[in-house]
Amino acid sequence: MDISFLGGPRPQRGVGVVAPFDFALDRELWRWVPDEISLHLTRTPFVPVEVSLDLARLVSEHETLREAVRALCAVAPEVVAYACTSGSFVGGVAGERAMCAAMTRAGELPSLTTSGALLDALAALGARRIALVTPYTESVTSSLEEYLAQAGTAVTGRAFLGLTRQIWKVPYRDVVDMARQAVVGAADCLFISCTNLPTYDVIPQLEAELRMPVLSANQVTMWAALRRIGARAVGPYQRLLIEEERRARPSAPEQSPERQQQQEG
Repeated sequence: MDISFLGGPRPQRGVGVVAPFDFALDRELWRWVPDEISLHLTRTPFVPVEVSLDLARLVSEHETLREAVRALCAVAPEVVAYACTSGSFVGGVAGERAMCAAMTRAGELPSLTTSGALLDALAALGARRIALVTPYTESVTSSLEEYLAQAGTAVTGRAFLGLTRQIWKVPYRDVVDMARQAVVGAADCLFISCTNLPTYDVIPQLEAELRMPVLSANQVTMWAALRRIGARAVGPYQRLLIEEERRARPSAPEQSPERQQQQEG
């Protein structure tokens, strides 16, 4: 059967993703991506270290990032995202900016990180006070709070699991329980940290229950990466995405006084 008339597969635009070696949620990232976008993932080299501040520093070394970005450039993505929250906040705000600069120099294309994307999402929502949920130990969670404080964001309440491995196996019910514990003060939104923590399906439920925007690490990473190339993340009942769509709608043209009088008459 001759199928040459089909003309080949549909053209795709590429988003490069650098993830830590233990990242297990590739499928979740894809759920925020529209059909015309392809994700190209690569991982940092394995190191025998549990989830900790030491691991965060190891998987975010500039030379590691440069090599990963160079590998991704072989398939010509339009933007590169570093999908790791702890790896991108461990050096503070200045460290996150330096990581982006190192990736940009390596690939000569726009680059971003999960923690930088979080700050962009908070700004888009006008959120300055947040409740915080993490699967991390207390020391890693405190490091995230320090990063947020540097950026002018206050943490009103927090909950964490103290895990050092296999974070991707945490069930949604545990994420929901932590969220309820964390929302104890006057927060503008909730942030669920760690790109290895499943969150896609739980965000709408928590937004409805808590009556506030809910952000997650994978959500803000994909939102920010797609935004950089003029595309929009997809997902049901997520305030960040709804607000982005609302802002993207063309505003109605202003009517002349004569036209308004005609309508009122």
